[in-house]
Amino acid sequence: MGSDNSNWHSELEYDQWVALPVAGPRPSARYKHGAVIVDEKLYIVGGSRNGRQLADVQALDLRNLSWSTIKLKTLSHADNVNSGGLSDVFPATSGHSTIKWGNKLLLLGGLSKETSDNVTVRFIDFESQVTGVMEATGKIPVARGGQSVTLVGSKLIMFGGEDKHRRLLNDVNVLDLETMIWNVAETTKTPPAPRCDHTAAVHVDRYFLIYGGCSHSTFFNDLHVLDLETLEWSQPQIQGNLVSPRAGHAGVSIDEKWFIVGGGDSKSGALETLVLDKSTLVLSVLTSVERNDPLASEGLTLSSALVNGEQFLVAFGGYNGNYNNKVFVMKPKPKDSKQPKIFKSSAAAAAAASVTAAYALAKSESLDLPAIENSKAKVNLSVEIGTIKEEKKALESSIAWVKAEKSTLKAKLDELNETHTDLSKELHSVQGQLAAEKSRCADLETQISELQTKLSSMQSIEEKVQALRSQKSAFDNNTSVQRQSYSGSWRWMAP
Repeated sequence: MGSDNSNWHSELEYDQWVALPVAGPRPSARYKHGAVIVDEKLYIVGGSRNGRQLADVQALDLRNLSWSTIKLKTLSHADNVNSGGLSDVFPATSGHSTIKWGNKLLLLGGLSKETSDNVTVRFIDFESQVTGVMEATGKIPVARGGQSVTLVGSKLIMFGGEDKHRRLLNDVNVLDLETMIWNVAETTKTPPAPRCDHTAAVHVDRYFLIYGGCSHSTFFNDLHVLDLETLEWSQPQIQGNLVSPRAGHAGVSIDEKWFIVGGGDSKSGALETLVLDKSTLVLSVLTSVERNDPLASEGLTLSSALVNGEQFLVAFGGYNGNYNNKVFVMKPKPKDSKQPKIFKSSAAAAAAASVTAAYALAKSESLDLPAIENSKAKVNLSVEIGTIKEEKKALESSIAWVKAEKSTLKAKLDELNETHTDLSKELHSVQGQLAAEKSRCADLETQISELQTKLSSMQSIEEKVQALRSQKSAFDNNTSVQRQSYSGSWRWMAP
């Protein structure tokens, strides 16, 4: 990028992440914060760092790339917004969800030292820089963190999360923002497994999508769809690239495309930036980053910004062993607008028809969400053939991936076998040396035993020699006495 920060957006290539050259002081690095873009400004709210939850609100002006701190005020409990009372100062919170509603930022869920038993709905009015609590009634869900919150019309859909007792959830709760009344959605069919740190999106204001997340022991890469009219869960097959399970990732939708970045499992961060076509459920890898890149982090945020009439993805924060406070942007390649949105070809039409079947459309009681036109195109023979071709292409892609994995595993197996052979030879050699040493030790032990026997014999012989010496000495003494006696007698007999 050039030195003119105000012109950063004109120099970006499509589908590539670039770190913005932000000037001046930056907010503290963090993760599990909230983020939203309003009027070409990125607002960052709360989060966590080194086990400490944060309560600050920071704003990045995307036109001149400068950060500023937002000083919030509170209103008394007697004032009201949308017929809801206001109370409490904005607390230090992490793991919350942020939603733009009118000129306000709504914050739901998250855990803090002041967490109550139920979900609290807080707001920040950026025009007046006032914060407070919007009182709600009805079946208020239990307090939680790591949930997803998605805006559908004038209603918020909250799914899953983990409560303050570490209990994982998979319930669906709906808040009507016009009445501030909570309701529980009584869904049917098999719901997603209880989880937290997943992402959620909505398609044509009817299909609620859940992707990834984790339990206490398992990371997911599955996709679940809830029909908001029939309240039926389904688990359609994702087409396209096979990617690793992940949690703590972030997502944002632009038209039919759902962009997903970051996250990971207990071993490493996810390197790919994914895009899911919500019309066809085809998942693609848009780009990848290097290992330990700030974008391969958990707890980062992803927002979409419209700057000078162009769409951009904006990522901030996260943790991958280090806390991050850099801002990354990407300019996604715009869709081809020369043809209709989805049905640009017979193949695309076939894929869309396949997705329609996967969603299992059926009319029944709904949540009074905005109705969509319930028209179904008749699938003729050519469309069916196109569907089969698309499925064949997806299967061939999967088979190619499996073959590549098989080839990689075979190479690793051959390498392991070769290593095993070398180690076996080494082991046999060492075993031979050990046997030779054992034989040598046995010979030495035999020699030592023989020497000990000889030494014992020598001691016995020495004792006998000593006894003989004693006998000889005694004999010599007796002989000397006798000689002296004989000498005296001879002297007496001499003339």
